[in-house]
Amino acid sequence: MACKWTELVIDANDPQELAGFWSRVLDYPISEQDEHFAEIKGPAGPSIVFVRVPEPKAVKDRIHIDVNATDRDQMEEVARIKQLGATEVDVGQEDESWVVLADPEGNEFCVLRSRVSA
Repeated sequence: MACKWTELVIDANDPQELAGFWSRVLDYPISEQDEHFAEIKGPAGPSIVFVRVPEPKAVKDRIHIDVNATDRDQMEEVARIKQLGATEVDVGQEDESWVVLADPEGNEFCVLRSRVSA
């Protein structure tokens, strides 16, 4: 028997703020929170847990989230997510089909070109 993936844990200086940002990006409700963590959970798949740590992000992430728009094209989705507080970042991607953004604490993620069903 194998393990089942249940959570993705992301270090955060402000777990509630970061959970709020990702909750709006993914349309996942905040399912649980206290002063040390906040969790968002969608209808399927693992939850994302933001855990308070004292140190700020210092280097490029070695793992990141990729997202796909469900009801608009890629650049419209990039614009929406930037309005929520993301910024575009250059991690050396050059002319790729995805757009690299960073969440309010600097964690990189990609908005892919293809649209998927909700």
